[in-house]
Amino acid sequence: MASWDIFCSVVDNYGDIGVTWRLARQLAVEHGQAVRLWVDDLAAFVRICPQADVQAQSQRLSGVEIRHWPQAWRDTDAADVVIEAFACAMPPAYIEAMTRRPKPSLWLNLEYLSAEPWVESCHGLPSMQPNGLQKYFYFPGFTPLTGGLLREGDLIRRRDAFQSDPDSGARFLESLGVQVRYGERRISLFAYENPGLAGWLDALAEGATPTLLLVPEGRVLGDVRRWAQRPLGVGQGCERGALRVQVLPFVRQEDYDPLLWSCDINAVRGEDSFVRAQWAGRPFVWHIYQQEDDLHLEKLEAFLALFAEGMDASLREALSDFWLAWNGRGEAGEAWRRLDGRLPEWSAWVGNWQRRLTEPTDLAAGLVRFYTNWL
Repeated sequence: MASWDIFCSVVDNYGDIGVTWRLARQLAVEHGQAVRLWVDDLAAFVRICPQADVQAQSQRLSGVEIRHWPQAWRDTDAADVVIEAFACAMPPAYIEAMTRRPKPSLWLNLEYLSAEPWVESCHGLPSMQPNGLQKYFYFPGFTPLTGGLLREGDLIRRRDAFQSDPDSGARFLESLGVQVRYGERRISLFAYENPGLAGWLDALAEGATPTLLLVPEGRVLGDVRRWAQRPLGVGQGCERGALRVQVLPFVRQEDYDPLLWSCDINAVRGEDSFVRAQWAGRPFVWHIYQQEDDLHLEKLEAFLALFAEGMDASLREALSDFWLAWNGRGEAGEAWRRLDGRLPEWSAWVGNWQRRLTEPTDLAAGLVRFYTNWL
């Protein structure tokens, strides 16, 4: 058993902590590793893990030691493996401690997820540091030449059991206060602020299919309220035409998967929910984090190119148009109207894509293997 330190600086509300908390739990539970997760914002952590204590400097949950990462760093022995999540700046004193070990720590920079082709050639490359340590760049990804995606060993089995029961989704949603209606299509909405949202909601409201839109508390809720022209809180909703909207509480991380499994379509954002939507095996649309000079659109198009390789040309065009409109390039309502009738084809394609993703090693197992090979 090796010791692991994972450093997480919370930048984008819940994305960074979401990924690192999943990784830490899987390393501890499935691979028997001794894991410490250092978090600089415990308030964000408590939102996805309500049983955590926001005041605790150290606590143990799901086999992981959670440490508050203080501004005034206290000397701490370095672990065998050190993960610098998403290029966060680790304490200089800790880096110095890494060099003082009889065998220096394995230093890994866990990068953001990307489908861009250059990721394959950079994954696993070392970078010599001035102090003599080597830092390796570890890229999650969608192909066997990358680090893979986070996927618990029993995830697909649990999902299949859930989705094979026709009543499981309704029972789960009822536990969140949702009154399910027969024949309604279900869509979950987890996104950043999105100017294109109103057009999409109009299209859903004017459509022929009764639709229930489930909106967990979050950044997009302000746009939903403006469209509804009323204040909406947890448990509240509105109806317009074929569309019914209900606001959900912010769910803990373990409950987010069943929410995705319960829906026919999932709108997701960032990295963690993006990956979980793919494991759900249902049609999804990704609201990617916006970057300067529209660099995020290059990443979006790189994923679409990989995801849609071999897809029917007309479906690929309709899907791409909607994804780009959802991310600010086009009118989301019009793009949705062209895609809406293709849902069965879209759904079948996502199922095949998800099965392809299970072929490479998952991210946590790949990290353990990388360390073993490094020894």
